[in-house]
Amino acid sequence: MKSLFDKISFDCSKNVTKSYSTSFSAAVKMLAPTIRQDIYNVYGFVRFADEIVDTFHDYDKEVLFEMFEKDLESALQNKISLNPVLNSFQHTVHKYAIPQSMITAFMNSMKLDLYKKEYTTIDEFNDYIYGSADVVGLMCLKVFVNGDEKKFSDLEHAAMRLGSAFQKVNFLRDLKTDYEDLNRTYFPNTDLSRLDEHSKDAIIKEIEADFEAGFQGILKLPLEAKFGVYTAFVYYKKLLSKLKKTPSIEIKNTRIRVPDYQKIGLLAKCYVNYRLNLL
Repeated sequence: MKSLFDKISFDCSKNVTKSYSTSFSAAVKMLAPTIRQDIYNVYGFVRFADEIVDTFHDYDKEVLFEMFEKDLESALQNKISLNPVLNSFQHTVHKYAIPQSMITAFMNSMKLDLYKKEYTTIDEFNDYIYGSADVVGLMCLKVFVNGDEKKFSDLEHAAMRLGSAFQKVNFLRDLKTDYEDLNRTYFPNTDLSRLDEHSKDAIIKEIEADFEAGFQGILKLPLEAKFGVYTAFVYYKKLLSKLKKTPSIEIKNTRIRVPDYQKIGLLAKCYVNYRLNLL
């Protein structure tokens, strides 16, 4: 039965989310049950694509990515895939009419990670951010507003800015791995081999502006989504705060993280703010 295979596929996407990101998984649990699975389905898809280009170093990444891309095309066209993650994703794509243009933009940015090592202009950087992060926020927004085009249009800019903020925080947090292990430089006009406080502060101010714009959108989200997105927002703001306080030399040499006990405290704070209607 297809329904049984779909259930297995959904469980797979959920397990991918829980296994690869405890923080994001915790935020998804704060979403309404009616939309939770579809966000797992989106995350499973983007996670697998990202893993191909970032971690499968002992394999031919280009061949694997090409296979994944062809399987994705088939899944979207035939509304089924024997790859459980793609089967889950195509279900959500068709359920909420997620545009092909968003999926194409995401895959194009992932493909850049196969060979592009440096982003030297603001336009290059913004194009990469749009495909790797902004459109993921837009896919999730399609789920959050249940396909309502007016609500989507009203919140589109804020969702993109929030996606940008999350991605830029990830870049700053993962600077050591991206630069030393993957030989990638994302931030333009910044020599990451000699990252100083001035350069770090400029990056952080840019992220803070993205966060402020994104927060305005969170306030307008449907109740089903608001608490979960706010939880992710608070976690990333905390991570940015730690990066801001960390000397640039230390950011280059270690991966900054939020300890589990602090995550629990942040979750409690989010819940109190939400229940007291402080959002």
